[in-house]
This record gives sequence, structure tokens and C-alpha cells, in this order.
Amino acid sequence: MIVTFSICSLEASMTLRLGDTVPDFTAQTTEGPISFHEWLGNSWGILFSHPKNFTPVCTTELGQVAHLKGEFDKRNVKVIGLSVDTIENHPAWVADIKDATGANLNFPLIADSDKKVSDLYDLIHPNASDTATVRSVFVIGPDKKLKLTLTYPASTGRNFQEILRVVDSLQLTAQHSVATPVDWKQGDDVIIVPSVSDEAAKEKFPEGWKTVKPYLRVVRQPGTASA
Repeated sequence: MIVTFSICSLEASMTLRLGDTVPDFTAQTTEGPISFHEWLGNSWGILFSHPKNFTPVCTTELGQVAHLKGEFDKRNVKVIGLSVDTIENHPAWVADIKDATGANLNFPLIADSDKKVSDLYDLIHPNASDTATVRSVFVIGPDKKLKLTLTYPASTGRNFQEILRVVDSLQLTAQHSVATPVDWKQGDDVIIVPSVSDEAAKEKFPEGWKTVKPYLRVVRQPGTASA
């Protein structure tokens, strides 16, 4: 028997890594057909996946994201969900989400019944399920590169406040030569990255910083008012 395969099938099975350009695709959604990269435009993006329609944990998650849509908009983040179900089944689930959570779905939900997008994003994990996608989150920068990925078990709901916190950190550190420490939240002090010398730091942070260790220099978050 001769086994053949295409380059496309190899690409589809590759694991996405931080810094990779995320795969482009076309898909049907609850807001009509999209071409993913074109839909993202110059915005940040969050793609989050669901095993299938009418799953209890995911119903609560989609409702919460709809409630938080204004917070994502403030950060120039477009959110889009994915379910390996047909477009015909989506309206009934959308109605259930409103009934269960009080939220109108205000972002697109991809219909991925052929698992084309799921394969591109490596969402089928055989040890979890041979047929249903795992529940992953992909944070994508305006450059279409992967900035963060999280994968949750089916039993644990995602914390979208944490995802907003991560977006705040990613956007801050993309603009300034800083990193965010443990449990950081918007407005807290940050860390000057080690690649910035003390001399360069004097220009970037003229108000000064606190040296905890030679490699750990704490400074007020850029853009926040002085105490």
C-alpha cells in the first residue's frame, strides 16, 4: 500500500507556537461568511473554541463574553467563537445563551462542522476526545502573530477577567520596554526588562525606579499619573 500526503495536511497538524503567524481561513459564522485575517484587520483578536453547541459550560462562557464585549472593544480586541456544529444549529444555541445568561450574542460564532478550522488550530486532542474540539483561547496581535494560548479541560470554565488582564499586559509590554510581575493588574508597578541598560532606562523612565535586584528593577506603569 502506498501512503501519500500533502503539504497542506502537514501544515494542518502542526502545533501553533508563540510568535507564529496564525492560519488564515474562510468560514461561515452567525454574522455571515468571513475571511479571518481580513476580518481581524488591524485589531487584536481572540479566537476561543467550544466542543459543540448546547454544552453547559460553554453556554455560560459565551454569555459572559457577550457581557464583556464593551471591555474587549475598549482594548481594540475582536472576539470570535468556534463550535464544531452546523450553522443551522447555531440560532437555537444563541437563543439558549440569551435565556440562560441574559446576554445577546454580539460577536460571531464560527460553524466548523467539517473541522477545517479545528484542524488548522490543532484543536482535536485524541486523549481528550477523538471528535470534539478542546476549549482553547488564542490571543492574536495586529500582526496576526500568536501572543498567548490557553487550553482548558471540559470541566473548568474559562476566566475571561484573566484573559482581559493578559490582554492589558500584552498591549502594555508591546508598547514599552517592560514586563508585568506576578498577579499584575492595570495600574500596578511593572518591571524594566533586562535588555534595557540602566543608562537607557534613565531616558525611558526619568522618574526613576526601585532596584530590588540588579536584574529586577520595578517602575511605575508607563502612562499612569505620579502619586
